[in-house]
Amino acid sequence: MGLNKNRVQADAVVVGAGPAGASAAFYLSRAGLDVIVLERAVFPRDKTCGDGLTPAAVVELLRMGIDPRKSPGYQTNEGLVVIGAGNRVELPWPEQASRPGFGSSRPRISLDQSLAMHARTQGAKVWEGCNVTGPVVEGGRVVGVQVARKADPLAGPTAKDKELFEALTPKEAWPTEGKRQAATADREQVSQLPTEFEVRARLVVDCGGVAAKLATRAGRIKLENRPMGVAARTYYRSDRAKEANMESQLELWDGKPGESNLLPGYGWMFPLAGGVVNVGLGSVSSTSAATKLPYKQIFKSWTAATPSQWGYNSENQIGQMKSAALPMAFNRKPQYQGGLALIGDAAGMVSPFNGEGIAPALAAGRMLADAATHAFARTGEAAFDSAMEAFVQHMSDEWGGYYRLGTVFVRLIERPKIMQACTRYGLPVDRLMVAVHKLLSDGYERHGGSIDDRVIAFLARLVPKV
Repeated sequence: MGLNKNRVQADAVVVGAGPAGASAAFYLSRAGLDVIVLERAVFPRDKTCGDGLTPAAVVELLRMGIDPRKSPGYQTNEGLVVIGAGNRVELPWPEQASRPGFGSSRPRISLDQSLAMHARTQGAKVWEGCNVTGPVVEGGRVVGVQVARKADPLAGPTAKDKELFEALTPKEAWPTEGKRQAATADREQVSQLPTEFEVRARLVVDCGGVAAKLATRAGRIKLENRPMGVAARTYYRSDRAKEANMESQLELWDGKPGESNLLPGYGWMFPLAGGVVNVGLGSVSSTSAATKLPYKQIFKSWTAATPSQWGYNSENQIGQMKSAALPMAFNRKPQYQGGLALIGDAAGMVSPFNGEGIAPALAAGRMLADAATHAFARTGEAAFDSAMEAFVQHMSDEWGGYYRLGTVFVRLIERPKIMQACTRYGLPVDRLMVAVHKLLSDGYERHGGSIDDRVIAFLARLVPKV
């Protein structure tokens, strides 16, 4: 890393230290590249999310050397329970050659910090309190980013984030002394930098989330014909944290199911470690105009009608209810061009089928590093860009057709009568739901597997890629 008063030089600069940024930094650093990650907040910091980790996410953690079954802070689960139209269906995670037969969960306030610290073990620098204000462009290429120090990282996180972290994270999952020392070393380095500076790099990676401010300022405009979801969630202390499965409610009622008012949206309950559950609701629109619903009022009406023993009340609530947009189906392109790559929410990688963003974000970081390893071995911008096109192709091959199917799925379930028919007549058919479970959770084998896997893979290859 080259360092002077106003300019820092690295091989790659990663904007945002969420799952996408941490994964990219981990793999790029492991490949021997000099990597700087710029995170606007100071860890631990909260992010709105359901916190669920399907087997597609778990396998990426395992690839990074993290086993949720053996790592404190994670809660393993066996599958998904789906409830709707008087039906309750238990769907175990399928045991696949390419994915484990279990899922997990962990609050983002501790997950993101732990992944960023894991990236440090490979040599990545994670600089907190650094707000990226725009790209540095030369000759039509993005060659770096402009940075303004937003906060003194040595001062630590906000009081609210610190309180939430301590409430949601078992003490055995708090960072070790060694990891705290590594974080302090990075924070001390940041504190010595001027309030405004540049980071120059041959590869710039925007992992800055749904706002994608860097990508937008570099001219990557979001596509209006992609689905957009909205999710809202909070935390409760509840005995339901002991349950073995995540839960999805396809119908929300303000009283007794089937005998009261049906509310818009869908709901979930994900068990977490430490006797806590993540409870939330969401909706999805087939266009970039997210549905405008009174989420707080819907949430209040729904949770007030749930059984009292679940504990969904103000006395058990931890932290505030928060909401966030979910950009889906590659809603911002190209994923690489002229030195700038996009992954995670910045690239609109949330699945239209189930709203999951962590799994594709982690996988995209790995794919990006695979291509970048070859790109950095080449001389000249044209050769570098040519090698990086392998990353774009890999993303398209992995999710292009699958997300196209997802956009069709969203258009169908937007129609209440179709959704009601699917819920009423589809949920009771066990054989059908096994295949649907694989489809919605991205749990199908891309090659080989059962007849279900082969049919889904065939359809994903058949349709035009998004």
